[in-house]
Amino acid sequence: QVQLVESGGGLVQAGGSLRLSCAASGRTFSSYAMGWFRQAPGKEREFVAAISRSGSRIYYADSVKGRFTIARDNAKNTVFLQMNSLRQEDTAVYYCVAKSTAYYATPLDGYEDWGQGTQVTVSS
Repeated sequence: QVQLVESGGGLVQAGGSLRLSCAASGRTFSSYAMGWFRQAPGKEREFVAAISRSGSRIYYADSVKGRFTIARDNAKNTVFLQMNSLRQEDTAVYYCVAKSTAYYATPLDGYEDWGQGTQVTVSS
């Protein structure tokens, strides 16, 4: 099990950028695929992005491809989500997730550990 703490959310105008960070506890961070999910008011939670254990493989939801970038720093037990060209429809609570999995996997679901979430609000 890994403890996850997100930061970096906030209010931004449409077209702006935010960078989310997620700090993970434990000494086995590199054993986990990491990802981000989001949940907008009144909507189901949805997958945003995933990164494999070494960072060599990445997968994005179509809705964020070309605008968001996921990255990780295994030396600092941290995963990031750089969000550019933000749109109002990106407004949501963003959750950092972790899953103990195969080396090259970028899971779309089945994540075992979740952070508490950080609010991202994009205004017009």
